[in-house]
Amino acid sequence: MLGSMPCRRSAGTLPPSLPPSRRSRLRRLVAAALGGLLLPALGVAPSSAAAPDRLPPTTAFTPLTAALITTPAPFRGSDGLTHLSYELLLTNALSARVRLDQVDVADPRSGRVLWSLTGRALVAASNPVGMPRPSDADGGDASPRQPDAAPVLASSATWVVWLDLVLKPGTPLPQALVHRLRTAVLAPDGGATPVRESVGRTAVVQHPPVALAPPVQPGTWYASESCCGNTHHRRGLAPINGALYVPQRFAVDWFRLGSRNQAWQGDPRKLTSYLGFRQPVLAAAAGRVVDVQDGLRDNTPPVPPAIPPIQDTVGNHITLEVAPGVYLLYAHLEAGSLEVRRGDRVTPGRMLARIGNSGNSTTPHLHFQVMTTREFFPTDSPPYVFRAFTLLGQVGPRIWDDNLGLQPTGVLPVVPAAPPTRHALELPLDRNVIAF
Repeated sequence: MLGSMPCRRSAGTLPPSLPPSRRSRLRRLVAAALGGLLLPALGVAPSSAAAPDRLPPTTAFTPLTAALITTPAPFRGSDGLTHLSYELLLTNALSARVRLDQVDVADPRSGRVLWSLTGRALVAASNPVGMPRPSDADGGDASPRQPDAAPVLASSATWVVWLDLVLKPGTPLPQALVHRLRTAVLAPDGGATPVRESVGRTAVVQHPPVALAPPVQPGTWYASESCCGNTHHRRGLAPINGALYVPQRFAVDWFRLGSRNQAWQGDPRKLTSYLGFRQPVLAAAAGRVVDVQDGLRDNTPPVPPAIPPIQDTVGNHITLEVAPGVYLLYAHLEAGSLEVRRGDRVTPGRMLARIGNSGNSTTPHLHFQVMTTREFFPTDSPPYVFRAFTLLGQVGPRIWDDNLGLQPTGVLPVVPAAPPTRHALELPLDRNVIAF
């Protein structure tokens, strides 16, 4: 039998100041959920026996369980700051509903809180699995809760919290992270009993991301759907082969721009109106071609195509292996433009193919990313950086690939950088306009 002990404020414990009536209410809720086993961890002591020595003092039952999809890996963005972008999956293990009030990401070694989400920021960064929040471009809020209401996890429900940490200048890279949750178990009568828990401890990748040469020719390029906001790449949660992945977390859609920052000119219904169409794509590192696909026709813009079969999602493509477990994907290539075959070895700058509009693509662009496998599904999507580029400006409103050709003009609303700045070993962030 589990015995009693002095109440210690550890993961999954209640504040000792809770009134007896609220403890009693929680006792009934969790007893139904876990057969009474949760009561000692929540500060309800049914007996006076000594605590077993073999359990660490932080051992506790937690209403929410946690899992991570990837190991957080640092990279430096074009803002000059270190970013850690990953996902936290939270599942309600109780029969009662649980409200999520705050998520703190802390360094377990120092105890320092590195990032905190609460209020509107937490609402914007979380959604039930299978019910994503609308993108910035979709408009409205299709969520079943009020925009400012704290997330409430139904019994057995799983939510994803999209974490995009930005470390303050001078903050050392942590070796590990832990997630401290402020939650409340909700009673049917409307009462709420607060619970604190620490979950989801994870190591942090300590090596730097792979550094690459440009994947396209010199010129002005628009980095669409790059990290780290509410983009289709960043929040593309995909169930594949019985597991959840974010296979395009750090992908970038590259659009070529002209001297007036136009992505297309003339008739947007013609492929040749897009400045990126048939632009060469280049090997961004030395490597070996491990996968190719060709023969899929280029879609006619600007109407989104029908969703293709999973094997044709990225269209005509080339995959390079540039290091053990490091693969570069070039997707949506022009049919018949591939100049390499599986097994070929390439050097940096080698022309591989030309930009097209094949696969799940509406207007011509290059989808580029790093993967952990030679297959694009399933895979993990780690960060990477480019050796050098110049930041020219920023597009304010979000303009998705799916409606780029439906804009009244092909000229993007670019706010120029004043002045343009040279960057090294950084990843262009979402909607940057850069020059390679």
